[in-house]
Amino acid sequence: MLDVKDLVVNYGGIQAVKGVSFRVQTGEIVALIGANGAGKSTILKTISGLLRPRSGTILYEDKNIVGMAAAKIVKMGISQVPEGRHIFAGLTVSENLQMGAFGLKDKQVASDQLAVVYDRFPVLKERRNQDAATLSGGEQQMLAMGRALMARPKLLLLDEPSMGLSPIFIQEIFDIITKIKSQGTTILLIEQNAKQALAVADRGYGLAIGTLKLTGTGTDLLADPAVQATYLGAQPATS
Repeated sequence: MLDVKDLVVNYGGIQAVKGVSFRVQTGEIVALIGANGAGKSTILKTISGLLRPRSGTILYEDKNIVGMAAAKIVKMGISQVPEGRHIFAGLTVSENLQMGAFGLKDKQVASDQLAVVYDRFPVLKERRNQDAATLSGGEQQMLAMGRALMARPKLLLLDEPSMGLSPIFIQEIFDIITKIKSQGTTILLIEQNAKQALAVADRGYGLAIGTLKLTGTGTDLLADPAVQATYLGAQPATS
């Protein structure tokens, strides 16, 4: 579905991504893990069309989307949930969700998708007439995810969905992520919370300072001593 090849991206005057290649296949959850500054968010912004790479290709369903406008990329089936959520304060929950349906010209399709989102996030239905700014952090994250799903994406890009959330909300968000996958949406997930991300991922890639360092299944990476030491904070065993 998504094939990123030799991606080089400059951001803020530095080379933030240095020749990164990876693949996301239909129906997978793929996790990109790494510390803050590893280049994870830059990669997602480049896939979404918000940044243009210096070189490399991004093939989505065999089409090179480098240089395409972000709105066109959304219409092709890629939606992003940005880091920090970026909900629209002053608008209701319902109005925020409707903002995500801008690419759906058929009002009935948009109405049907709203029902799907409310079914997936019952708390949003309960609070649909409430100002989005009054929601808790976890509820705002659900709203940001619901808004992205309003576009009926084939590929959902999640940028640090657990950031700033309490442990109980983090678990709920990752439960929702696995449910979204089970209902047919492919997911590219980036997270500093490597343990949670790899626990739900089919495959994962470890990033450090703009380069790929490790790759494997989520299960294998969780058990890898190098991953535990570098990304999970575990101390390597000594003899």
